[in-house]
Amino acid sequence: MKRLILNSLKKYFLKIPKRYTKNHTQFDQGQTQELISSIEKNYLDRGDTKKQLTKAAYQDAIQGQLMGRLNYNRNRIIPWLDKVKPLSECSILEIGCGTGISTLALTEQGAKVTGIDIDGGALKVAEDRLKLANMEANFLELNANQIEEKFKDEHFDFVIFYASLEHMTISERIESLKQAWGILKKGSFLTVIETPNRLWYFDSHTAALPFYDWLPDDLAFYYSKFSIRDNFKDLYRELDDDQMNKFLRWGRGMSYHEFEVAIQPLKQINVISSLAQFEKSHFLKYGFKGVRYTKFLRSCKKGLAKGFCYPYLDIIIKKD
Repeated sequence: MKRLILNSLKKYFLKIPKRYTKNHTQFDQGQTQELISSIEKNYLDRGDTKKQLTKAAYQDAIQGQLMGRLNYNRNRIIPWLDKVKPLSECSILEIGCGTGISTLALTEQGAKVTGIDIDGGALKVAEDRLKLANMEANFLELNANQIEEKFKDEHFDFVIFYASLEHMTISERIESLKQAWGILKKGSFLTVIETPNRLWYFDSHTAALPFYDWLPDDLAFYYSKFSIRDNFKDLYRELDDDQMNKFLRWGRGMSYHEFEVAIQPLKQINVISSLAQFEKSHFLKYGFKGVRYTKFLRSCKKGLAKGFCYPYLDIIIKKD
């Protein structure tokens, strides 16, 4: 009964207006199979990735690439961003566009998207995805610390770091945030999506362990053997520079500290929206304990925006 009530409440809070759904692309069977072929060839079957997954996990990965992640973006991310600024005709730089799932969701709503990623195979899937949808976006294989030089003369309404900052080193995060802030004009928006918050008490992104993101990198490296995730717990034993770099690429949490170092003092950072506040679903996901912990974090740092206190940093910062 409790689960039924929660599911009903979630459907109520996440009801999507028809103005978004009418623009959704529908792939026929042939187009779907073409996309699956591209996903397998250019993304999932590289290296030993396929060998590390069970047959069921592999099929789940394909379905996630087809509709799972797309539905997430259509139903949650799009209404959130559109509430801040209508996406139609918006110019967007998407950092970490991957295989183009979020790019498609943005483009469906009329946004003009430039997507960058360092994974050439993922970008090939993104190009195929948009082509099959009969839509256009600009894709570039580019590092996030090269955007200032590449885009210094262009205007973007949004610069979006999509599930990317957590896979960077600290110095990479600070440099890319500096550059993103530098190319934004006043009145534009810096957006971070799906980056785990190192201040949260549980890491659900990488290790599925409590307090994991609180640990120094070296200790987290050694402690990874206690993870419940089979494809992670047995990877790291002997610490050297190469192994540490690979370890960090799995994803480490970040917090308001990087923003303050890279952009400006915390009191001047105008977080105008967070996904959790927009959806009003924080209690449904994390219960009383999560709500109390969010309040505790805010009590520890005067002026800390709520967006910096949830498990994931899904935030929009306005450049005033």
